[in-house]
Amino acid sequence: MPESAKVKHYKELKIWQKGMALTKAVYELTGKLPAEERYGLAAQMRRAAVSVPSNIAEGQARHGTREFLQFLSHAGGSLAELETQLLLCIDLRYCAASDVSTISGEIAELQKMLAAIRRKLSVF
Repeated sequence: MPESAKVKHYKELKIWQKGMALTKAVYELTGKLPAEERYGLAAQMRRAAVSVPSNIAEGQARHGTREFLQFLSHAGGSLAELETQLLLCIDLRYCAASDVSTISGEIAELQKMLAAIRRKLSVF
């Protein structure tokens, strides 16, 4: 899609699409955590992951730049929360660093994308 094209729906946003892929990966990982974490860490990680594309979608649907920026900020906070929880999973030996490397890479990419879109929108 050309840069000048106006996005009509959040589903067209690459950042939303990548947020959805991240969420699916987190669901797969948390499904492997110990049963006693089903309502603890696993649930928190899933909520944080779901929050990323959800906030992007809600912000874009509001049609106001200032509101969109606010929701993008919430998505960034959820990424930081999820990253912290992944590190905790490694520290607690629920999974190996190699198990979360792909997800960590997706988080880093989304953080860069969020920073870029916030910069671009802040110009307006």
